[in-house]
Amino acid sequence: MKNLVSKKDDLLNNFLGIYLIAVLMLWFKTYITQKAQFELGVEGFLQQFLLIINPLGSAMLFLGFSFLFRGKRKYTSLVVVYTLMSILLYANVVYYRFFSDFITLPTIFQTQNFGDLGGSVLSLLKPYDILFFVDVFVMFYLRFSRKIQKETNRFGNKKAMAIIAFALVVSILNLGLAESSRPQLLTRGFDRNYIVKYLGMYNYTIYDSVETMKASSQRALADSSDITEVINYTKSNYANPNAKYFGAAKGMNVIYLHLESFQNFIIDYKLNGEEVTPFLNSLTKDDNTAYFDNFFHQTGQGKTSDAEFMLENSLFGLPQGSAFITKAQNMYQAAPSILKDYGYTSAVFHGNNGSFWNRNVIYKSFGYDNFFDASYYDTSSSEDMAEYGLLDKPFFEQSESLLSSLPQPFYTKFITVGNHYPYKMNQDLVTIDKADTGDASVDNYFQTARYADEAIEQFFNQLKELGLYDNTMIVLYGDHYGISDNHNKAMEQVIGKDITPYESTNLQRVPLLIHVPGMQGETNHTYGGQIDLLPTVLHLLGIDTQNFIQSGSDLLSEEHNEIVPFRNGDFVSPTIYSINEKLYDNKTGLPLDDSQLELANAIKNEVEHKLGFSDKVVNGDLLRFYTPPQYTPVDPSQYNYFKDTHVESN
Repeated sequence: MKNLVSKKDDLLNNFLGIYLIAVLMLWFKTYITQKAQFELGVEGFLQQFLLIINPLGSAMLFLGFSFLFRGKRKYTSLVVVYTLMSILLYANVVYYRFFSDFITLPTIFQTQNFGDLGGSVLSLLKPYDILFFVDVFVMFYLRFSRKIQKETNRFGNKKAMAIIAFALVVSILNLGLAESSRPQLLTRGFDRNYIVKYLGMYNYTIYDSVETMKASSQRALADSSDITEVINYTKSNYANPNAKYFGAAKGMNVIYLHLESFQNFIIDYKLNGEEVTPFLNSLTKDDNTAYFDNFFHQTGQGKTSDAEFMLENSLFGLPQGSAFITKAQNMYQAAPSILKDYGYTSAVFHGNNGSFWNRNVIYKSFGYDNFFDASYYDTSSSEDMAEYGLLDKPFFEQSESLLSSLPQPFYTKFITVGNHYPYKMNQDLVTIDKADTGDASVDNYFQTARYADEAIEQFFNQLKELGLYDNTMIVLYGDHYGISDNHNKAMEQVIGKDITPYESTNLQRVPLLIHVPGMQGETNHTYGGQIDLLPTVLHLLGIDTQNFIQSGSDLLSEEHNEIVPFRNGDFVSPTIYSINEKLYDNKTGLPLDDSQLELANAIKNEVEHKLGFSDKVVNGDLLRFYTPPQYTPVDPSQYNYFKDTHVESN
């Protein structure tokens, strides 16, 4: 017994011993977290082994730098690094609970959004989360306890370098085994899930930082020759407009209705025998509405801002973070600036702070004449407020005078917030019961979706009263999923089937309805995504897009490419789905047989090219080197959205 106590004391009174305790605790915590908190799709012995060892090398390496300090400072540095790594791990856990994704360096700097996130973040916290920091308290005890002697001599440089070298060997071995399982892991890293699964949370952070710096450097290194290849690629993928629809909305006003968190499964869905969205259901059957039931969101970490970015520019959002935040100063050829040359006034209506998602900056680069943010609305009544701004019904009511002030024709976008996570709604405002799955987010979702549906019907009636309805194209689109994969068990009760990766991908469909007075509408089964909205809308307005740099193609064109890329490199098509490196037959939902592997690989290469060219344009700011014929470039300095200095466009 005395020998055991003596060995324990030797371990705690020796800095190397405390370092080893720290490594073991962090290793164990990170492995358990990666296993239990993230859906990484770990399969087979090798992937299981990699998940076990990948925290070890990075824990040894980062904590090992404390050996380079003298005296008690090495204890302090060990505790500081340990705490920071624990915070990083936990922050990713909370982020993942809603976004099913991992934090990137650009998202950390999206600080202007933090003030509006309070309730949403609190709803993601769990009582057991304190367990993530029990070991941190242990480290603080080991550092400050007077019962434990502290070594004051400096640890030998050779010994320190030996420990760091061993940590690097473990990490290199980890990388080698990962590459053997998934070749080109780092060079084809569209999907952060793979990086975490194979290399671990901390190595992923290093990878993300390197990729972010590489993307930032692309602008400085770009020149006019880089745009030539992009122009050739986009021209080769141009889809000629359909004569039946080209110009069907020529000269009309344009109104986008941005449907927050709307998924397509809600269309025609009945809860306890009652339609959840009766107005939208009726609109899908309207003679003048084209309803696309195979339309997918393609957002990445930018979520709502990615959806806006794609519909305005027909360029993909970024692999890391939001282009709205990191690329706001770029030159764009967005819809408002294109339509300005055709006499259109443009405006965005949003009952939230103008700085959220950096909208009050990037909208100037898009060429928006007006941005009516929360400062233009009466937000004094708490009953009218949602988590992210003014509730949809008062929002549309108060927008009426602002919309009437715009010269016609106008191009406008209304951003709704009522159907936003965590889907809380004043029960005095609801007109449908909650679901009964036991999952609060899923159960509440139907009430906020019904409220949004009622608000949209109200807005349509307002347009009729204003005399705008008969001369306005109205485009309604879902911006991204509302219910993440973390709620699949509850969603299985909702849709009445097991949610396989194939079914989960089908749930990424969002509504797209294009209402044009006088146009023959129908339900269109074409596969497409948000990247395709801009060319579709411009062709309906009678504006040919062949001279613009756009990644999408006209959904109504007979030449439309029905391959729909996702930001992580996955894709869907009428025949093949590629999900997490696995291929599925779209007819059966079953894994694909070898007979179609060659076609699938060809599609994957095409998807990577499309994403790569779009990233090249955005990261390199390449549109500054190219001006299409008869297009007037944007000068952001011309725009001022402050209410006190607002001047109506004329």
